[in-house]
Amino acid sequence: MKSLCAIAIALCAATLAFGQASVTDQSSPASQPASPKLEFEVASIRPAQSNDTNRVDAGLRMDGAQAHFGALSLKNLIARAYHIQSNLITGPDWISSQRFDISAKLPEGATTDQIPEMLQSLLAERFGLRIHFEKKDQPAYALIIGKSPLKLKPLPPDADQQKGNGTVNLAVSGSDQGVSMDLGNGSSYTFANDQFQFTKVTMDVLALRLSLYLDRPVINMTDLNGNYDLTLPVTQEDYYILLVRSGANAGVTLPPRALALLNGTPTSLFDALDAEGLHLDARKLPLDTIVVDQALQTPTEN
Repeated sequence: MKSLCAIAIALCAATLAFGQASVTDQSSPASQPASPKLEFEVASIRPAQSNDTNRVDAGLRMDGAQAHFGALSLKNLIARAYHIQSNLITGPDWISSQRFDISAKLPEGATTDQIPEMLQSLLAERFGLRIHFEKKDQPAYALIIGKSPLKLKPLPPDADQQKGNGTVNLAVSGSDQGVSMDLGNGSSYTFANDQFQFTKVTMDVLALRLSLYLDRPVINMTDLNGNYDLTLPVTQEDYYILLVRSGANAGVTLPPRALALLNGTPTSLFDALDAEGLHLDARKLPLDTIVVDQALQTPTEN
């Protein structure tokens, strides 16, 4: 089970959020955002280095004008470029399994909020990415206010909100002991010791992180604003079910013993949310999905 835990860590980088990105029809590489097109000044793409240890480190590191994407699959990158959950993207199997390291330089005057649009340009140019959007009724969990009294209290406003410049680290690391993700600006979450621990997260972020570990996407419908601290204990059995599900969501090839756990339902997580006054309601929702029509398995030269 230790090797499974290490595999599951890598997928956590799949939903590192840069902020909102416009969703436009990308049926061909030439169909890019309106002129002037935003793109990185220069970028290098290489296969991610294999890691033979029981520890995984992945994610985004930004330092001034330099952006470094570590060990992300093409599906991860598409999710970031179009601000969509990775389990709403369909395409060939390799877009989940192959991982890449990307180093890119932002043009003068660019902000971190513009990275998704620059990433769209990079994927179209270097991976020959062609996609189209479909709105489909999808099985989902609606994150809503539950019947129990709401225990969550919003944190006081932070006077030092991130301005989009300076040094920002959004990264995931961990081992067979658990997963830890630094989301930047004091926000983080840990999944270890049979519990989720969220620090300074919005309900949108909470929904996005929980989607990694469940059999369907989680959509925030709470109308709650602000940042929150939240701890969600789960049973040890459910802890492993959640880790296996996260690996399956990332497209990881799992052994039969692990796949058997997918038949289980992590009821203790649902109970923990109910105890906080939140609830996951299973329903069908009209969601935007991305279909990958074409992509190069080996990107064009740097």
